[in-house]
Amino acid sequence: MAMYHSVTDCPDDPYRITVTPDRLERQLRWLAVRGVRGVSMAELLAARARGEGRRLAGLTFDDGYADFVDHALPVLRRLDFGATLFVLPGRLGGDNAWDPLGPRKPLLTADGIRQAARAGIEVGSHGLTHIDLTAADDLRLKAEVVESRAVLEDLLEAPVEGFCYPYGTLDRRTVEAVRSAGYRYACAIDPGPLTGPLALPRVHVGQNDDAVRLFLKYRLHRLRRRPVEGL
Repeated sequence: MAMYHSVTDCPDDPYRITVTPDRLERQLRWLAVRGVRGVSMAELLAARARGEGRRLAGLTFDDGYADFVDHALPVLRRLDFGATLFVLPGRLGGDNAWDPLGPRKPLLTADGIRQAARAGIEVGSHGLTHIDLTAADDLRLKAEVVESRAVLEDLLEAPVEGFCYPYGTLDRRTVEAVRSAGYRYACAIDPGPLTGPLALPRVHVGQNDDAVRLFLKYRLHRLRRRPVEGL
């Protein structure tokens, strides 16, 4: 499962969260020529539940940057790939204010999120405002997990099944909050012993990941990821 963020031309990228549209296309074509198709997390998990999915790769895009619709979506369409977009309904039309060192990047509006969904992109929650959930009190944690889902379901008029932990930080309390909110799955980065359907590991993919680096990340991720029960 691959984790992307912003897709645009951005030379000022201290957090290494940006890939150019050209690099994204080359990375995804690297999968395609090997017979691997990029899909949403919902499609990947459904295939795994059927004992299938060996030639599928889950593609995720965190934070809901406006450049997803402008730059990532056309690449996905050209390749007939799917993806999951994790958005912040508490910051619709805002920017990435949680990144103090990086340039301000606009986030999708409600209309932009609907546009992505109409194009077949799965939309999931990244919380309301992108805070470290492990540092939130119980009331704030519930708001970030429960209210974000309710806002998105109202916006999309469709169920929202997936969650993504901001910063990839989680603990047993946050996982239980996600479970209690009714999400079917949740994505992390490297959740260690908490790995499971509500703490799925992913590999960060950045601008410097060429064919060799992608191959190594793919192999190392498969070696280190312990099996997830039921998937």
